[in-house]
Amino acid sequence: MASVAFHTLGCKVNFYDTEAIWQLFKHEGYEQVDFESTADIYVINTCTVTNTGDKKSRQMIRRAIRRNPEAIVAVTGCYAQTSPAEILAIPGVDLVIGTQDRDKIIPYVQQLHQERQPINAVRNIMKTRQFEELDVPDFADRTRAFLKIQEGCNNFCTFCIIPWSRGLMRSREPVSVIKQAQMLVEAGYQEIVLTGIHTGGYGEDIENYSLAKLLWDLDKVEGLKRIRISSIEASQITEEVLDVLKNSDKMCRHLHIPLQAGDDRVLARMRRKYTTAEFAGKIEQIHKIMPGVAITTDVIVGFPGETEEMFRNGYEFMKQMQFSEMHVFPYSKRTGTPAARMEDQVDEELKNARVHELIDLSERMQLAYAQKYVGQVLEVIPERAHKGEPGSGLIMGYSDNYLQVVFEGSEDWVGSVCKVKVLEAGVNESRGQLVRTLDLSHAQAVNV
Repeated sequence: MASVAFHTLGCKVNFYDTEAIWQLFKHEGYEQVDFESTADIYVINTCTVTNTGDKKSRQMIRRAIRRNPEAIVAVTGCYAQTSPAEILAIPGVDLVIGTQDRDKIIPYVQQLHQERQPINAVRNIMKTRQFEELDVPDFADRTRAFLKIQEGCNNFCTFCIIPWSRGLMRSREPVSVIKQAQMLVEAGYQEIVLTGIHTGGYGEDIENYSLAKLLWDLDKVEGLKRIRISSIEASQITEEVLDVLKNSDKMCRHLHIPLQAGDDRVLARMRRKYTTAEFAGKIEQIHKIMPGVAITTDVIVGFPGETEEMFRNGYEFMKQMQFSEMHVFPYSKRTGTPAARMEDQVDEELKNARVHELIDLSERMQLAYAQKYVGQVLEVIPERAHKGEPGSGLIMGYSDNYLQVVFEGSEDWVGSVCKVKVLEAGVNESRGQLVRTLDLSHAQAVNV
């Protein structure tokens, strides 16, 4: 039996895409082996979001070639899309396929078996208007299923290369999304995470349809317990979306809304399409209709031209927003983007000091958010045994408002809904105690 090994760099969408490519190989009877072992085919799914992403991608490609010089080495993903010639210049690379046409990977591999001539299958991504249909029917961690609903982005923020590697915004057909959601529910998933490159932009390219309409259609999927949106821009939270958040009991009380900077001058230079006042207004509306909602965010620190005053402004603004967690990144130059050419780059040491300040703030906000739930009973879907203490009889999972809760229980409960009382709050995980498990497949509660 022929074997295939995968290595994925970068974001959750890339991991989803790798799973989808594996389904194609699985269908052809391939066996998946570890990337560190000898395989007949290596597939490296690359990242180009930073210059380091390119570098790491090249390292992994070379590692595969060294592991088995006879193997077919196929490179896909964002770095493959933007720099195919650079990748084909590495001796031993057989196939470069970008962020589209991945459904043709098997025919290309068969072609390579016939004649070992390197293939460059990368086309101009900017001309693609079609969503690439690749399904993922199951996931390793068994409790949350990811469902990719869109691809590409039209925003062209000055720090970002992604429109050039993923192309412009294109949505998956609504019928196809619903069908895939029904299949996931039938496979036993109770929570679906909607994902994409610019997830909240879903439907912008479909007439008489929108993200809000999709959410209502998903709300009707029988047996689905939770719908989570992986990320959404403040401007994409329309009145219609707010209406779904308010009235659908399937929408999770957790939204990831990227802020990137808390000062209007920095936002303008980043070419973000909102001011801090507009952002704050949206957050206030969400809190009003969804009491207790967890709002997480992304922040870039040390963007070119960020002065001490701008940073302090941002710090105060973030404190005021009371996020339940912030993902903090130091600005990193991406060759080919306008921000990399800006003259007033911020000193690395200063950047790192600011990053630490914001991480400290994030941890204080995480703890403050978790403390509000001490003594409350939340619905938690356990994902796995608690990694920190194997053999301790502890399991962990997420509540709908994205608290990671660890409690005593059986691994048999993984994937089912448990009512858990929060006993102790922590920065990254809180401790809880089982009140009862809800076996939804039999629509009955089992008291423990």
